[in-house]
Amino acid sequence: MALPSQKQFQYWGLVAGILIFLLWALGNVLTPFILGGAIAYFLDPIADRLEAWGQSRVMATVIITLSAVLLFFLIFLLVVPTLIGQLGQLINTIGEIIENLPQTWVSFKAWLAERFPNLDLQGSFLTDQLVGLGSAIQSRGGDLVTALLNSAQGIINVVVLLVIVPVVTFYMLMDWDRMVAQIDDLLPRDHQETVRKLASQIDKTLASFIRGQGTVCLILGTFYAVALMVAGLNFGLVVGLIAGLISFIPYIGALVGGALAVGLALFQWWGGTEVIDGETVQYGINWLRIGIVGAIFAAGQFFEGNILTPKLVGSSVGLHPVWLILALTVFGSLFGFVGMLVAVPVAAIIGVLARFLIGEYKAGQLYKGHIGKDT
Repeated sequence: MALPSQKQFQYWGLVAGILIFLLWALGNVLTPFILGGAIAYFLDPIADRLEAWGQSRVMATVIITLSAVLLFFLIFLLVVPTLIGQLGQLINTIGEIIENLPQTWVSFKAWLAERFPNLDLQGSFLTDQLVGLGSAIQSRGGDLVTALLNSAQGIINVVVLLVIVPVVTFYMLMDWDRMVAQIDDLLPRDHQETVRKLASQIDKTLASFIRGQGTVCLILGTFYAVALMVAGLNFGLVVGLIAGLISFIPYIGALVGGALAVGLALFQWWGGTEVIDGETVQYGINWLRIGIVGAIFAAGQFFEGNILTPKLVGSSVGLHPVWLILALTVFGSLFGFVGMLVAVPVAAIIGVLARFLIGEYKAGQLYKGHIGKDT
């Protein structure tokens, strides 16, 4: 016999409360397991494809695991050293840029004073703050990456992730279909079809966003990094990866990455003087190189909006950018890093359930309207 709706609501509310408490209390412990589950979910279609080609589930999982380990070591050997070096240099460069802002501010005030004599721009508070901020970043920036890498706690956390996440991913990927079947058996029979329908919609939303948008971020990050390095921009690898990582929020990756890249391009190719054979040579602004950097992000944005996103993500995902930003902000604030990991799935679940309840409410109202007319 089916439970009354009020009892079901109480039970599901209790389950949700327990899950929220565990997420808050055991967030750091759960992180590798959530990461492993997310990676297994991402790789499940590849395992299914290998099974369709005649491989067993175990062999498909082994092939995927060995390929992932090989790719990881290649990235670690070829990319990580350059990335760490550029990141440290980038922090120092940002410190230099901020430290030079007071001089730029003085020049800007002089330019304004010539054209607007009545404009009052006196005061040294902003200048003093910029000098202090720039000096602090420059003096400490070079040690920031080293301190993070040498932190004992940080190393322990990284080692734990590197050990536990692959193991969890392997076993979850190998048993994924069986776990889904067991969960399906636990569904209440009177609501089985409804739950399956909702689960299918949630899976479609997550698959479109996580798998599709994850692939888009990977492609864009690679494109930006390679193109910026070919263009000769210092720290192009770091800027490209940053832009790619945050491209899952529409336009944010291109705006943040583009602003950072153009700012660095202006600093690098603004011009200056150099002494060659005892003579001072004056260099002007290299607008061509700066324009190339801007064109790289314009091309990336066009490529994303017209080719990548429509093909890989689809036109109807069900996760509005504002709703996604809100979910990331709220869950990140409440639960930290692990909250940001679960923000997208929870946002998808809430979105699907909200649309279902609104549809049921409208259908009920429509039914009542017909009953009223008939009587």
